[in-house]
Amino acid sequence: MRFQTSFAAVLLNTLGATATWTAYQEYLSGLPAHVSKHQSPRPAITFKPKQPFEKFPKSPSRGRTCYVQGHNDLKTDDSPYILDAVNKCNNGGRVIFPQGTTYVIGTALDLSHLEHVDIDIQAYIQFSNDTDYWQANSFFQTFQNATTFFELGGTDVNVYGGGMLDGNGQIWYDLYAQNIYILRPILFGTIGLHSGSVSNLKLRYSPQYYNFIANSTDVVFQGIDISGFSQSSALAKNTDGWDTYRSSNIVIQNSVINNGDDCVSFKPNSTEILVQNLHCNGSHGISVGSLGQYPGSYDIVENIEVYNISLSNATDGARIKVWPGTASALSGDLQGGGGSGRVNNITYEDLSITNVDYAIEVTQCYGQKNLTLCNEFPSNLTITNVKISNVHGTTSKKYDPISGYVVCSSPTVCSNITLEDIALVTPSGVENEFTCGAVDESLLHGINCTTLNKGSN
Repeated sequence: MRFQTSFAAVLLNTLGATATWTAYQEYLSGLPAHVSKHQSPRPAITFKPKQPFEKFPKSPSRGRTCYVQGHNDLKTDDSPYILDAVNKCNNGGRVIFPQGTTYVIGTALDLSHLEHVDIDIQAYIQFSNDTDYWQANSFFQTFQNATTFFELGGTDVNVYGGGMLDGNGQIWYDLYAQNIYILRPILFGTIGLHSGSVSNLKLRYSPQYYNFIANSTDVVFQGIDISGFSQSSALAKNTDGWDTYRSSNIVIQNSVINNGDDCVSFKPNSTEILVQNLHCNGSHGISVGSLGQYPGSYDIVENIEVYNISLSNATDGARIKVWPGTASALSGDLQGGGGSGRVNNITYEDLSITNVDYAIEVTQCYGQKNLTLCNEFPSNLTITNVKISNVHGTTSKKYDPISGYVVCSSPTVCSNITLEDIALVTPSGVENEFTCGAVDESLLHGINCTTLNKGSN
């Protein structure tokens, strides 16, 4: 332990205090006085108070154990050692990254073939800062040009252990400030996983999203600690906590997220998703969407339940964002509009709000600042059967006296949007005043609707 602390101090003096070494110091500070080589017990999976939409398959115990070797020098690529251990213990075993050790991943890892395996991460794992390599070799996920450092997929896979994954994000934040078209890898790619869990991990400084869940079913995330902000003038952008895509029966629960974009975002064809017991700080809220981005695509987000969420210092709390029916540009690297689909059966319940710009936002003009043009070309995507209840707290001064925004592009594409038990106060003391448009205001219980247009985020 003394050696590790001394080694870290030398690195700090040599390289300067960067976000990466802040993460490493955090990891070291959390180690026990006596580091030991041991197996972590697999965390129990319980769902409280809400239950998932479908029961999860049981995961049997594992047999053989493979400890991952490594250089432990925070410099040399340890990917061959990782692949060797995974291949040896795949299909019935347990792969262990021992406590107090360090690994560098400098090669895109194809972990899509896993079967009945546990991955016990007690170590500090850092992804290399070779941005040229990662742009050329990370796994391309197609949607919104997303890429991932690795693909974790297969059947019956559990990842846990209390260790830390460090995305080495600062170099990416600075590079993105110079060129918005670079491909920034996502820290944790759950791609094509059917039955599994990801528990008790610290995720730090992702270049882009922290988690991307695609083409997966029956996966639970719990006890995840997410944090990472830029330490330069370049902002850490698009650092969503989780994005779900073409996935169903996913649970995200009992986690803490400090980031600068969506805490959780339900992307196209996310169904039967439960999100509960989260603390989100600095985020863009719990978001449905964005949807309807690509013409010719039919996006579905349906059967979503969000419960017991604390949101602070955020742009949004509960949020539904849909592109209009015509081409729009939110930024140079994020454009869209004209797609179709549906948002249906969405529930937000028990949200605690502190210093949030819009506690509730529903917009079908995402990416389009010209509301006249948006109304001229209404969204092709319908929003139906949305219930948002028991949302309380204080909003920020940004839109004061407005604390919420519920505006559809046409009443023909929005129906049965219900708000009840809402108690929101702006800094000036105004309660429950919303911008409303093209919605049934009789279902917005206790809301003072105004046509005052402060605009959507």
